[in-house]
Amino acid sequence: MTACGVTDEPGLRIATNQWIGYELLYLNETISQNQQSEPLRVQLVELLSNSDSLQALAAGTVDGAGLTLDEVIGARAAGLDLKIVLVFDISTGADVLLAKPGITRLEDLKGMRVGVEQTGVGALMLESALTKAHLKASDIKLVSLTADRHLAAFEHDALDALVTFEPFASQIMKAGGRLLFDSREIPDGIVDVLAISAKALQANPDTLRSLIARYFKAMDYLHDHFLAASRMMAPRLGLTPEAVQAAYTGLSLPDLKENRRLLNGSPPPLEITAGKLATLMLRERLLAQKIEVNNLIHAQALPEAES
Repeated sequence: MTACGVTDEPGLRIATNQWIGYELLYLNETISQNQQSEPLRVQLVELLSNSDSLQALAAGTVDGAGLTLDEVIGARAAGLDLKIVLVFDISTGADVLLAKPGITRLEDLKGMRVGVEQTGVGALMLESALTKAHLKASDIKLVSLTADRHLAAFEHDALDALVTFEPFASQIMKAGGRLLFDSREIPDGIVDVLAISAKALQANPDTLRSLIARYFKAMDYLHDHFLAASRMMAPRLGLTPEAVQAAYTGLSLPDLKENRRLLNGSPPPLEITAGKLATLMLRERLLAQKIEVNNLIHAQALPEAES
């Protein structure tokens, strides 16, 4: 989607990493090329991680990125004027708390070593699990470790349980991890979104609207032709088509109607979620100071509601 579009807008550079929730952007590219659709002035920039995307946003080398909601909140606190324009996915089981064999209840975590990545998502998952077990953070031994170390830490008995997510969750369960808690128990709590800088948003309203409209057409194609779509996505992801299909387990992909529900209202439901998450992040010292979230969402780029 790198060629000139039909408008005189400067265009958008959007950073992503290799996460199944962002993959419809690339499926859209493939479908548009196959159908010889008029190209958009949009460049997808694939980076290794969301941290790299945040650095690119801070450096001004991209205009937007696929990020988790807590990452958008953190970026806003760091001074980046980002607006959420689309909800990609909501975790409905892809984020989990796994434990060693022999630990069968959340209540058994008292006094145990529990690993977690120091992010808003990690804090939300851990707090929710402990609350369900009527435990406090002081009741466990917290082990801070990044996601790339989760499997090795589990295999080398460096912890008794951990909060993790796919694809690490499946790998750890194969190594004996037992599921104690997952994101189905915190509906709408863990969200991936498309965030665009306010400056780029103002300069590219038509380009963004066209991109989002095509995104939902790619979603329709995924629903109507799941196997064909999986085959299109597999080579870029380095997965088999069957693995692509399995990767969507544990994720909800909000359609246009659900996006409109999440991003509209007074206040929008996603803004309420963001406020709760920002409060949690401040309490867990993931934010240096309180931030307002009441101007975080821009729903105007969504297509009109379907009749």
